[in-house]
Amino acid sequence: MKFIHAADIHLDSPLRGLARYDGAPVEQMQSATRRAFINLIDLACNQEVDFVLLAGDLYDVDWKDYNTGLFFNQQMSRLREANIPVFMVLGNHDAGNTITRQLRLPDNVTEFSYRKPETKILENLGVAIHGQSFANKSITEDISATYSNALPGYFNIGLLHTSLNGRPGHANYAPCTMPGLLSHGYNYWALGHIHKREVLHENPWVVFSGNLQGRHARETGDKGCTLVQVKNGKTALTHVPLDVLRWEVCQLEVSDVTQADDIVDRAHDAVTQVMQNADGRPLALRFVIDGACPVHNELHSDSERWINEIRATSHDAGVGNVWVEKISLQTHPLRTHTVQDDGPLEELSHFLRALPQDGDGLQALTTEFRSLRNALPVEARQGEGIDPGSTDTICKLLNGVEELLMARLLAHS
Repeated sequence: MKFIHAADIHLDSPLRGLARYDGAPVEQMQSATRRAFINLIDLACNQEVDFVLLAGDLYDVDWKDYNTGLFFNQQMSRLREANIPVFMVLGNHDAGNTITRQLRLPDNVTEFSYRKPETKILENLGVAIHGQSFANKSITEDISATYSNALPGYFNIGLLHTSLNGRPGHANYAPCTMPGLLSHGYNYWALGHIHKREVLHENPWVVFSGNLQGRHARETGDKGCTLVQVKNGKTALTHVPLDVLRWEVCQLEVSDVTQADDIVDRAHDAVTQVMQNADGRPLALRFVIDGACPVHNELHSDSERWINEIRATSHDAGVGNVWVEKISLQTHPLRTHTVQDDGPLEELSHFLRALPQDGDGLQALTTEFRSLRNALPVEARQGEGIDPGSTDTICKLLNGVEELLMARLLAHS
């Protein structure tokens, strides 16, 4: 017996904010989730698997039109022609009350109820699949606790969208525990919600397959599904990459750099290195450049130039297959800037250092930033979990503000 375990496909994820970046391959990125899903269907057909499991978040948000549903149904019809059934649960992104437009699913697709756990039996394979969908996006109880126990004589599979006992960067939905899952006596738990692949337990297997396609710089490395083969009582797992574009973060530590041009050369070398591990896929890169170095002032006083120098050399090294999503300059000077005592620069420096302890000043800043943020178009407000109207965010940003201002002011003094 062979089956595929996949999750967190997020079909037609809007990937907001891409247009901000010059040269961003917006069309290629917007179609990435669909092309990765087509790769999944191709794999299922080529491997002649017995069934496919989808562990939640098939969709990202409510459909803007019916095209997303039509695309999914077309791919399911391909599996039907190959006599491959599909079993799926809904997650927090595509919960029962989230997707308002609906299309009738092809008859080879089984969607588990969100009202209570169900068990589907494949008699010809001796398989029992247990699952329950999300009724709404904020499921905070352990729905796995009411799953039925393993059916004797069957290969039992639990299909569940869950945060398990919690994971950084993921909402704590349908929390459960490893002892709780194991108590059901299943042979395999097919989990979704966590976008990084994890094998949490063997014999029995408890697995997060991860998502099919990375969608931003926090989803790096290869993405795909888990191919499971059961033969002679033994279960073997194979991770199969299916992504069509890969994200990576290049961390450059430049403490020993004495010429800014050397940083550009290092960026070129870093791109060459990550290209070797991309399996021929296009790359979306984020550079984080840090360290205390002599060229800190030069970098920050003319940051636009150096950011574009790094973009240019990256495109050259990538031979058209690399897009630099962001360059974060986080360098520091070798020593604190020396400013004239009692002068305006010293007064500015003192103000910036004292601000994190000034409750009224911080509140005034957050009010101002919140007002500015609300004046922006909706698509421009999409950040990476950063709230510019939060005092915590303001304090974090202040860490680099003094050095940036001083570098630029002293450069023109």
